[in-house]
Amino acid sequence: MPQTAPTLDPADSAPPPRPRAPAAVVVLATLAVGYTLWAAQTVLLPVLLAMFFALVSSPVMRLLRRLWVPRFLAALLVLCAGLSATGALGYLMLPSAAAWAREAPGELRQLAPKLRELAKPVREANQAAESFARAAGGQTGRQPQLVRTEADPWRHLVTTPRLLASLLAVVLLAFFFMVYGEKLQRAAIALLPGRQQQKFTVEILQSIEREVSRYVLTISVINGVVGLSFAFALYLMQIPLPEALMWGTMVALLNFAPYVGPLLGVLAMLLVGVITFDELWQQLLPAAVYLVLHTLEGQLVTPIILGHRMALSPLVLILALMLFGWLWGLVGLLLAVPLLVCVKLVLERVDGMEGWARLLE
Repeated sequence: MPQTAPTLDPADSAPPPRPRAPAAVVVLATLAVGYTLWAAQTVLLPVLLAMFFALVSSPVMRLLRRLWVPRFLAALLVLCAGLSATGALGYLMLPSAAAWAREAPGELRQLAPKLRELAKPVREANQAAESFARAAGGQTGRQPQLVRTEADPWRHLVTTPRLLASLLAVVLLAFFFMVYGEKLQRAAIALLPGRQQQKFTVEILQSIEREVSRYVLTISVINGVVGLSFAFALYLMQIPLPEALMWGTMVALLNFAPYVGPLLGVLAMLLVGVITFDELWQQLLPAAVYLVLHTLEGQLVTPIILGHRMALSPLVLILALMLFGWLWGLVGLLLAVPLLVCVKLVLERVDGMEGWARLLE
């Protein structure tokens, strides 16, 4: 009599579940990665900034390549144009920045009596609390001694060449990323074992590169227009053009850090208005104009141009700004949003990770 083949249980043929690492190992690995990112910032930040500038110039590079311009010459043209614009802007702003550095301490000293008068109720409440604490025996009333330290003149001789070397490294790395980035990407993909896997990885990387570069370039152009508009508004307020360009550039850079940047910008413009003008409405005018421009940009212009596909959760944005700002300072605030967009786009294209991408929206 013929024997029937044994039936296989689907549960028996399923691959075994992947083992999960203990929570303590995950926490320790996260702390190790965070410490590595902080400790290696001298090496990482020039590389990340160069990649950021290469992404900004990627749409322009693609346009020049369609016009049959060689990649080397296209990268050289883009880099020279960017350095020329930066140098011209710095040349215009340098006298105003130097003048503000000289005059701001004196202006703030003249402003100090008004601020002391405004802070008088708070100071009186603080003194009453200290008297109550001393009467209760909680404090000895002894004031902490301030230790004055002498400035180290040799520190500037070490810091300045290191800063110049970092700037040179960013420029050279950005140039080499623009010229050899695609070739390096192909060589790295060739290391993958299967042809189908290579093709899938190429499609993912190309789509991510196009979308991120378009996003970064669009945000940069929007922030530049906001900065120029604000500089023009300050010029209409009888502020000299170089000084207006200086504050417009600062506003454009702060706009790369959502929520945190505009808050710092409003506070800075309040200080500028108080120092520059005498009437109350004039003192509030720079901050009010900046607030109107930022509201129009954030609520109208950016959503219309970019749509909601690049939308990120405000809570996630604040956490990312806090994390990268703590790790890398101002450069971290500049790179936090592009890095978060890259992570979101990668998660959208990896099977099983779509839920994490939706979590970031």
